[in-house]
Amino acid sequence: MKILNLTQHIATPDQIEAGVVDLVGEEREALLRLLTFETPPDFMEIWRRADGLADLAKSKEAEAVMIGGAPYLMGPLEIALRKKDIIPLYAFSVRRTVEEALPDGSVKKMAVFQHGGFVTGAVLEKGDGGLLNVVFM
Repeated sequence: MKILNLTQHIATPDQIEAGVVDLVGEEREALLRLLTFETPPDFMEIWRRADGLADLAKSKEAEAVMIGGAPYLMGPLEIALRKKDIIPLYAFSVRRTVEEALPDGSVKKMAVFQHGGFVTGAVLEKGDGGLLNVVFM
């Protein structure tokens, strides 16, 4: 399955191997404009951006997209994508600690994040009695 990258970061080699495709050129520039907030957005601006991102994904005939970024955008983006029958996915990373012995005898520790798969976004819907249900689609 082709997974369109709707994050501000270029896909890693492991993500590309898993099917992630980056946008390029003007489409990437449009993506970055939609994802970048210079001031705190209001409700309508968040939804406008979410709809714009979903439209971009639909124009690329994406079945699934990798999303991530501003937490206040992710919920509306999941909903906008689902309305267009596009599956929102979050990248899952595994943190590995790598140690390197240095010439002076000290040890340098570095955290390395490796792609570990995807987590499907959840959608909230109103259930019985006004309670919210989490639905994994």
